[in-house]
Amino acid sequence: MNIENLDFYTQAILTLAALIGLTSFLMLGQGRLLRLVFVFALQGLLLAIATALAAYSLNEPHLYISAVITLALKVFLIPWMIRRQIFKMNIHRDTEALKNKTAVMLGGASLVVFSYYVLHPVLHNTPVVMLNALATSLSVVLLGMLLMISHRQAIAHVVGFMSIENGLFFAAIVSTNGMPMVVELGIAFDVLVAAILFGIFFLHIRSSIDSLDVDMLNRLNEVDK
Repeated sequence: MNIENLDFYTQAILTLAALIGLTSFLMLGQGRLLRLVFVFALQGLLLAIATALAAYSLNEPHLYISAVITLALKVFLIPWMIRRQIFKMNIHRDTEALKNKTAVMLGGASLVVFSYYVLHPVLHNTPVVMLNALATSLSVVLLGMLLMISHRQAIAHVVGFMSIENGLFFAAIVSTNGMPMVVELGIAFDVLVAAILFGIFFLHIRSSIDSLDVDMLNRLNEVDK
């Protein structure tokens, strides 16, 4: 495949897919929550650009609305809400020492290779943009799951959950030229409600046990009064 012979839309989507996959990979190694939220916001920005590009190249005007919603929610509102909770709970200076960081990063790289290995036999006759976009989407989903497994902070788990949704949304945009507007609005509303509920959940946990470390949550047990 000679990338110079591809049209502008394909080249741009392939570039954005690579950058979106890179942001998911970078999240794995982040020990500070504020940096993790920043990378998540950057991933949301790349997703909004990809949506706007698909709207322009595929002549799908409703995708512009999706791009604006993605930009508002995943670049500004949700990262702002998470940052606000981080500062409110005074954990913005905390640094999480990841266990087996090298193994986690190697595992993330293996998941990316696994995504292409699984999808290539199925999609080898499809356009190159479809194969790479879906492989990137699958790797983003798997890396989001690995992020939730490898990090101990509950906020990192929420970012991993949101990243999984980003991977699924990117696959829908590229492979189906965008979902119906009603579906996209419903998903955006669900993501916003989930972010609000997570914020309330964090405050209750923090006020009860003074920590968001999931290892401490696992050690909780019932005590008879």
